[in-house]
Amino acid sequence: MSSVLVLGGTSWVGGEVARTAVARGHEVTCLARGESGDPPDGVRWVRADRDDPRAYDEVRGRDWDQVIDVSRQPGQVRSAVDVLGPTTGHWTLVSTGSVYADQSGPLTEDSPVLEPLDGDVAGPDQYGEGKVACEQAVRRLGRHLIVRAGLIGGRGDRSDRLGHYVARFALADDGPVLVPGVADQPMQVIDVRDLAAWIVAAAESGTTGTVHGVGEATTVGELVALSAAVAGFAGEQVVADESWLRERGVEEWMGPRSLPLWLPRSHHGMGLMDDTRALAHGLERRSLSETIDATLADERERGLGRERRAGLSREDELELIAQLQA
Repeated sequence: MSSVLVLGGTSWVGGEVARTAVARGHEVTCLARGESGDPPDGVRWVRADRDDPRAYDEVRGRDWDQVIDVSRQPGQVRSAVDVLGPTTGHWTLVSTGSVYADQSGPLTEDSPVLEPLDGDVAGPDQYGEGKVACEQAVRRLGRHLIVRAGLIGGRGDRSDRLGHYVARFALADDGPVLVPGVADQPMQVIDVRDLAAWIVAAAESGTTGTVHGVGEATTVGELVALSAAVAGFAGEQVVADESWLRERGVEEWMGPRSLPLWLPRSHHGMGLMDDTRALAHGLERRSLSETIDATLADERERGLGRERRAGLSREDELELIAQLQA
């Protein structure tokens, strides 16, 4: 049994990491504020705000076998490394493919990254720069692993990105559904369960370096088609051109009034992240259909017609379809 400290653990990815570590027999502690919920059963919860200088008082001075950090804030990562780094055997930082300076084409772990954020707090538009700064802090340690994750999907996804299409197909019955005209856009989705299992296993084995944590290569068209099949959708898919959508204020990728997973060509590299190194380090992935199936079950539990963080409302979608077909 190893001692595992998850810095986070009450939100989505951190919670799945903590749940997986418990299932694998580790003694798990989560340090988090708890604003996103409670940690999984079987863990010790240290409630703390990492912006508070005293945040690590209850966990400092102990020899941790593994620390796994999901933070996006450089100040939090720097302070954790300073306090806990000297007594930690292996450190994992969950980073992102958004660190790359040029995301227009295929990406390897050696592709150039953005300039790191100088400050301690990264705003929403500084996500990539903030994560680069987090990576820099962790590289001061000897045994560290940086996992640059791509798009993550599955049960519990609070971004509502992957779930938009399968939930809309299930809600629409035989009615029309609007999809972006980007069928050939590259896409990769990794199930949160597979990512968490690999992160914990890699920490157990002492894996070091920088590695992509990504799903198998696919396209938006294949993902949308699979979402329709999982939902049993037999209605019409109404395809809208990118320029037509932009003219009507429909956003790309995520957020309110968006068509999720649609990316400009300048960011197609987010679906072209090389997985060679990850597979060599033991990453195992379930089929995308399994992930979408789990996502639909989660969407049904949360309510297909609920207000979403990503995607169009059904009313807005039908109005846009009416304009397109007029």
